[in-house]
Amino acid sequence: MVTTSTRPPSRPTPRFRWWHALGIFTAANVVSILPAGVSGDEVFYNNFRRPAVAPPDWLFAPMWLFLNVTSLMALARVANDPEQTGDHRRVYVLEGSGWVLFAAFNTLYFGLKSPVLGAVDTAAGLAVGAGSLVYSLKVDRRAGLLILPRVLWLLLATYVSASVARHNRDEFLGRGKS
Repeated sequence: MVTTSTRPPSRPTPRFRWWHALGIFTAANVVSILPAGVSGDEVFYNNFRRPAVAPPDWLFAPMWLFLNVTSLMALARVANDPEQTGDHRRVYVLEGSGWVLFAAFNTLYFGLKSPVLGAVDTAAGLAVGAGSLVYSLKVDRRAGLLILPRVLWLLLATYVSASVARHNRDEFLGRGKS
């Protein structure tokens, strides 16, 4: 008599583990915090002429914590998909670019005192996030939905940062109103 196992097939070991997410999160946030601290330079931000829809300074740190976590959850879903395609690789490139832009923002905006470079970084982040959203939705719908909040936030942030760049002085580039 032959017995057969009724155990379900085991899932492959995930490629992307929690420590990968922690490493990305830590590296990007350490680089981001260096020029201006956790909250950025609140005086610098609050002295700008801003549009009425500009978020209060206290909202940025918790919002970016939430967006970082959801982005890493999306990346884990894509990376741990057993089938890896060209669209998966596109998500990796776009997400990696997004993390570089995130890490560079505080240096550009607060460190260099450049709302123009901050606006360029933010708009680039929106473009990268939108691309990541499109390709993530193709490979894993839930991953795409986890990236959606970042794209929506960056849509608002791009409008606000472009307005700030247009209506305020950029010390680094030496242009704009004082």
